[in-house]
Amino acid sequence: MAMGAMSSGRPSRRGRGARRTPMAEINVTPLVDVMLVLLIIFMVTAPLMTAGVPVDLPDSRAEALEQERDQITVSIDASGYIYIDDEAVPVGAFGERLATVAPSAGEKPLVTLRADRSLEYARVMAVMGELNNAGFNSISLVTNSSDTSP
Repeated sequence: MAMGAMSSGRPSRRGRGARRTPMAEINVTPLVDVMLVLLIIFMVTAPLMTAGVPVDLPDSRAEALEQERDQITVSIDASGYIYIDDEAVPVGAFGERLATVAPSAGEKPLVTLRADRSLEYARVMAVMGELNNAGFNSISLVTNSSDTSP
């Protein structure tokens, strides 16, 4: 029996005092799993980060326009408060804030207007009038896309 353990020329490592050799490979499967979960989380939350003001947009069958680099987002919530990008504008100071946002010379950036569907038409038109007075003549209205079937 002693000969069977030494038949390969090396002593057997199955005994009590035998040490295991360290594994030199890294198991990357858990790392890949975590990275895929993080990727999915970022893919789901990224579109939600573009608009910080919660607005119930009306539906439309119009096609989406391409996003431009120089763009200002003006949002009007259900209470009628105005936001430029994510910053609330004090009541009555919208025209003054537009003057500070807009560059004095050159072409004005595109304005995307997000208005809650429960607002009165006159409120939205008043904001559009202020935008026009400030020199913003290119205004895009943001809506939810709906079914394109007739």
